[in-house]
Amino acid sequence: MQLSQALDRITLYTADSFGSLSDILSPELLEECLQHSGVATIRKRRLPMDMLVWAVIGMALFRDKPLSQIVNELDILLPGNKPFVAPSAVVQGRQRLGEAPVRQVFDRTQALWRDSLPLSHWNGLTLLAVDGVVWRTPDTPDNEEAFARTGHAYGEASYPQVRMVCQMEVTTHLLTASAFDSVAENEMVLAERLIAQTPPQSLTLFDKGFYSLGLLQAWQDAEQQRHWLIPLKKGTQYTVLRPLGRQDQLIELTTSPQARKKWPGLPPTMRARLLTRTIKGKPRQVLTSMIDPLRYPAADIVDLYGHRWEIELGYREMKQYLLKSRLTLRSKKPDMIRQELWGILLAYNLVRFQMARMAFTLKGVHPNQLSFSESSALIINQLRDLSYSSPGRIPELIRNLTAMAPSLVLPVRRERSYPRSVRQRPQKYAVRKEKCQSGVN
Repeated sequence: MQLSQALDRITLYTADSFGSLSDILSPELLEECLQHSGVATIRKRRLPMDMLVWAVIGMALFRDKPLSQIVNELDILLPGNKPFVAPSAVVQGRQRLGEAPVRQVFDRTQALWRDSLPLSHWNGLTLLAVDGVVWRTPDTPDNEEAFARTGHAYGEASYPQVRMVCQMEVTTHLLTASAFDSVAENEMVLAERLIAQTPPQSLTLFDKGFYSLGLLQAWQDAEQQRHWLIPLKKGTQYTVLRPLGRQDQLIELTTSPQARKKWPGLPPTMRARLLTRTIKGKPRQVLTSMIDPLRYPAADIVDLYGHRWEIELGYREMKQYLLKSRLTLRSKKPDMIRQELWGILLAYNLVRFQMARMAFTLKGVHPNQLSFSESSALIINQLRDLSYSSPGRIPELIRNLTAMAPSLVLPVRRERSYPRSVRQRPQKYAVRKEKCQSGVN
């Protein structure tokens, strides 16, 4: 059984309240994405383009295996005289496929999967989170030319690196958009590329590193009811227009000439809502575009920012569990690095989508309350087994998968009793301390 058929069947026997994955990631959708990217092939090969998309997904799902072994073991080849395909044929196939079709599949499926799930909302708004992450690439001349290296006190990093900014729906952990480039690129520049893909009726939670009045104004101007929430930057000057409640103010921020030059549509001033809460004797302040105090209660808004850490957990799930802590990407060429990254994002969404379907069969359980490490291992092993199973056993295997959902629910999260801080990385060698020279003749 081919991998695409196994993925179709894994949702064919689930609850009727959900659409089948075969309707979402269908051969017709893959063919449409390939034709839109201009890479559809006329001549039939043993490894056609739609199967190569599954091969790129398999690179992330089966991180411990080389790509040629993934292709051979998962039976994604058309019938032929040989039971295997040469590694060089897989490499050449990836080069013919390119980056664009995999990105097209990611963009199409994230919207279809998100629309098919009963997402949780806050006051009618979809909760999203935006943050950045860095991936390291193999140290090849091509990668070094395309991607920069980060610097530190002792020189440069050993690997060229890619900076990525993603947008995530916080309850399902489904990625809704992504942009990446060389690590030398600024995160706010990458975040600007996500504006067009941000849905209306949404609230995006930003880390304080994304504080840019130009970015925030462009974010809310692009679509009606597209809001943002971000911590107040230290030293920000503002004017209080009027109080909206206790520790709740409507303020006016003045934009700089440099910001208006970079963002031509940015006005001289912009209004925002400033909310303050004292936690353990320290004031915590957040800014938001939700200035209507009746529709958006102050007490609820401050608590919302804690959900921003969901995207940090998502990055850990991708790197530590999905990729099994193999932090260096496989590809030696920049184009293949980009293709591999879109494949990782697509594979992560595929696992998260199936986890969401499992979670919604349980009463009062959200998808982010399931253990990703155990769920992903179970789903990936099921895909591996489905390739060797007869179609008649599929209903039983799927029932077993759904029956395991209650055992995957995590314990209730504990509230943090100490502030989050960056821990110093342990040194490999002892650091020599210089002797104090004061008072020594």
